[in-house]
Amino acid sequence: MTGKRPTGAPGRVREITSLANPEIKAIRALALKKHRAETGLFMAEGLKLVIDALDSGWTMSTFLHAKSATQQPLVERTAARAVAAGADVLQVSEKVLAAIARRDNPQMAMGVFEQRWTPLAAIRPKDEEVYVALDRVRDPGNLGTIIRTADAVGAKGVILVGDCTDPFATETVRATMGSIFAMPLSRASAAEFLRWKASAGALVAGTHLQGAVDYRTIAWPGRPVVLLMGNEQAGLPPELALGCEALARIPQAGRADSLNLAVATGVMLFEIRRHTLKLEPTP
Repeated sequence: MTGKRPTGAPGRVREITSLANPEIKAIRALALKKHRAETGLFMAEGLKLVIDALDSGWTMSTFLHAKSATQQPLVERTAARAVAAGADVLQVSEKVLAAIARRDNPQMAMGVFEQRWTPLAAIRPKDEEVYVALDRVRDPGNLGTIIRTADAVGAKGVILVGDCTDPFATETVRATMGSIFAMPLSRASAAEFLRWKASAGALVAGTHLQGAVDYRTIAWPGRPVVLLMGNEQAGLPPELALGCEALARIPQAGRADSLNLAVATGVMLFEIRRHTLKLEPTP
């Protein structure tokens, strides 16, 4: 956000207290999808997420922290890492942090990072690897929770199909609890996904209210699996449902006729991993 420096050049440390500062305005604009798309940047709130990103080798543009936290050892070490990596460090007031976060009681530290996307064509699934594909997921909380769950079960990536919510939106990043820095992300149209699926050698399994098979009875093969989950309201469209080798249903005993998308994805992922990794229940 603060201008280009020669590769390998250290970042700069400055104090900013005004909301009218151009750099602060640019960072605040990252709350909008349009500006994230134009700049290729996004914001992560909280010192833990900033450290997770640095530990995972993500490129940081700017590290912001409350001036009142300057003497805290972990903040000092993180600021030093940021400067060494070429990022600018901005010491700001809590008022500025609250304005950027768009909420009261913001985290004392934030980072601006470059987005990462993995081209779908570069994904060549290997035996027993699991991927998650999401069709037109719209809720940032659902997407963030799914990314976190996919990380927890050891999935190798998340593929966003069609018009999905932005995984780099602040709400989504927050919901991943840092897993966005560990989970490769790809994106494709429905047609591109189906073409990729034809050559990927993976079993594509989806969930559907009219699914023919109880999810607990599927014989998961010793080959890659892509779990394809539909939109929160509409489910899988016909063209994607027809592209699945298995359509599963999750039986429910109560009055609810469906599960929240993130919950249903978690149920399916842990069932798949129980078979493909032969996981044993924890005593």
